[in-house]
Amino acid sequence: MPDTTPLAIYRQMQQAVLREEGATLLPAELLADDLVVETPFSPPGMRRIEGREAWLEFYASRPLPFRFTEFRELSTIVTADPEVLVVEYELVGTVTTTGAPGSATFIAVLRVHNGRIVLWREYQNLLAITQALSLRPEDLGSPAEDRIG
Repeated sequence: MPDTTPLAIYRQMQQAVLREEGATLLPAELLADDLVVETPFSPPGMRRIEGREAWLEFYASRPLPFRFTEFRELSTIVTADPEVLVVEYELVGTVTTTGAPGSATFIAVLRVHNGRIVLWREYQNLLAITQALSLRPEDLGSPAEDRIG
């Protein structure tokens, strides 16, 4: 029987980010139908996405020009709630459009129920991301509602 704890699911996410082909933070096979993705520090319109299909559509429509080469785990906290894991990590890689190296740190809360991700709340270092991509924060999204889905 496969391990479906939040830590095991998180380990699968780490592997998915570093895949050569089809790299992704949240692999479709790990997502619950009622998934909620929250990124409170993102530009308006990107802060909350509700539903597996809404997330997959959103992610597919905004591919980042970045190839991740390293997933540095900085801190992993198994909480008293058996469905929740809190993680701090750094993604390192290369901007595919410029060849420039870049990295950013994140803190995330992962909730897993019945072996599927139901919540991914991620606090991003938006300044590091925009600098690595040579973007302005407003280039990442249009001012719209904070909820998609």
